[in-house]
Amino acid sequence: MLLQQVLNGLTIGAIYAIIALGLTLVYGVLRILHVAHAGIYVLGGYVGWLVHAASGSLALALLAAMAASALAGLLVERWLYLPLLGRPRIVPLIASIGLFIALEDLFRLVFGPYALAFGARPPLPSLPLGPLLLTPAQLLVFLAGLLLVGATWWMAHRTRVGLAWRAIAEDPGMASALGVDVPRAVGLNFLVGSALAGAAGVLVGVFFNAVEPTMGSVPAYKGLAIIVLGGLGSFWGAVAAALLLGVVEALAIGTVGLLPRDAIAFLALILMLLARPQGLLGER
Repeated sequence: MLLQQVLNGLTIGAIYAIIALGLTLVYGVLRILHVAHAGIYVLGGYVGWLVHAASGSLALALLAAMAASALAGLLVERWLYLPLLGRPRIVPLIASIGLFIALEDLFRLVFGPYALAFGARPPLPSLPLGPLLLTPAQLLVFLAGLLLVGATWWMAHRTRVGLAWRAIAEDPGMASALGVDVPRAVGLNFLVGSALAGAAGVLVGVFFNAVEPTMGSVPAYKGLAIIVLGGLGSFWGAVAAALLLGVVEALAIGTVGLLPRDAIAFLALILMLLARPQGLLGER
């Protein structure tokens, strides 16, 4: 029973990791807390739901959600954040919160206030692991998580694009002087981060068999808690914090039962800030 709870927690943690990596990419380059990322995540869930309802293909739904979310993220970067660069950091943060609230209301207006059943069955088998059982939905989340995290790490650390991101994070002016196309690199950063959000939206829709307008409310603040817990801008810190939080939540709910799941993230955040302000893998 305990091991099954850990497995369930790792599944949720894998989804948290995909969401948090998008936030980490954006913060690592622009030092912006991108709250509207949660709205992009909800958009991905709805696009995936629409495409799956029309085609019956989960793979096509996932790709369409990632593409639509990537485009939406690029538009947010170009139309919202780009004009605000150079302003105090609180300005883009407030703008991002406002955009997220507007998107949530838009989704409620277009799709209604109630949850919609996703109705997708992953074309994967159940996988017995000794006394444990990995369901098709859990297997999908793990496989997608491994693929997306691995591909994102490779892009961020083994390509010229990733090198450009790190150069911009250190000094945008110097990076531009050395020939880095800063607007293009930042745009690609938002494309990749937002595509991750869209994928997470579909995975959550499949795993919980529901998409709804308010499904971004919890990730909007829990994603920020995760990247702070892991260390702002730390790739593996975000992954580790996401998996750890997922397991702690599952164990707490499985043992205590009445403890609110969403309170755990912020209890952990408070303890971390007191004990290690730079986060799990952050640097002083």
